[in-house]
Amino acid sequence: MKDFIVLLLFCHVASPGKHSLKYFFTTSSGVKNFPDYVAVGLVDEVPAGYYDSISKTVEGKQDWTQKMFEDDPQHMEWYTQRCLLHQYDDKAQIDILKQQLNQTEGVHIFQRMSSCEWDDETGEVNGFVQYGYDGEDFLAFDLKTLTWIAPKQQAVITKHKWDRDRALSERSTYFITQQCPQFMKRYLDLGKSSLLRTELPSVSLLQKTPSSPVSCHATGFYPTRAMMFWRKDGEELYEDVEHEEILPNHDGSFQMSVDLNLSSVTPEDWRRYECVFYLSGAKNDIVTKLDKAVIRTNWGKTGILTLLCFFC
Repeated sequence: MKDFIVLLLFCHVASPGKHSLKYFFTTSSGVKNFPDYVAVGLVDEVPAGYYDSISKTVEGKQDWTQKMFEDDPQHMEWYTQRCLLHQYDDKAQIDILKQQLNQTEGVHIFQRMSSCEWDDETGEVNGFVQYGYDGEDFLAFDLKTLTWIAPKQQAVITKHKWDRDRALSERSTYFITQQCPQFMKRYLDLGKSSLLRTELPSVSLLQKTPSSPVSCHATGFYPTRAMMFWRKDGEELYEDVEHEEILPNHDGSFQMSVDLNLSSVTPEDWRRYECVFYLSGAKNDIVTKLDKAVIRTNWGKTGILTLLCFFC
């Protein structure tokens, strides 16, 4: 239930080469047996800190964050005060929206996400601050114009009010361009033994039947800042290709697949295709040539026992 409410609106996947620091703040009204305010911080999609309105205590979710708070209690106190302030402001915002929209009963959820990304290959830094109400986008800060974008008519009144709040715009700009990147780089350094580790996967070519797409499957990699694609004659393919989402393994590593439809490809052209796996931080890509001899299948005599579990 916690994860559902906290991540109800915002679902983002880190891009290869980029590191991220994200803060999710979720305030609810009418939800029974659950804190009416929850805050979660993630570094490179890894939960690093947690706070809720019941415990009123910032908790480190990783060994390195817990040690950081122990060594720097002022930093933990800063987070505690920020959570208390957001809790008060967001609770008031829910009450305002309920009045504006004539909502007297039911469950209502107000969310904010503040985030920044740093590309360790180019040095580029980006970020955003955005809000959601009852599972839909509500307002997003435009760093170029220093104004708020309202995707829904119900947010226009709040947009005009926030546009006039110069201090709010200045705080949002400072967070995106200064504070968040500084914090992120500090956390990456403190947690580098786990956050910056890289583990390459084993890559296999799989096929269910002779007429099925060939799946390039990578498993056992870490972190999630990875991508995989098919290419032909050195050029990435976009047609006849289907990408599957990155999934976790039981040991903390990840797996992913990308399928290639070969229905219109002649056997003579197979040698022109290859699967490429890229992992941020790794020295080299893993390139797997499309070769019928190495495809593992669950048809014929070869590979039945090996892939029995995969295709069950």
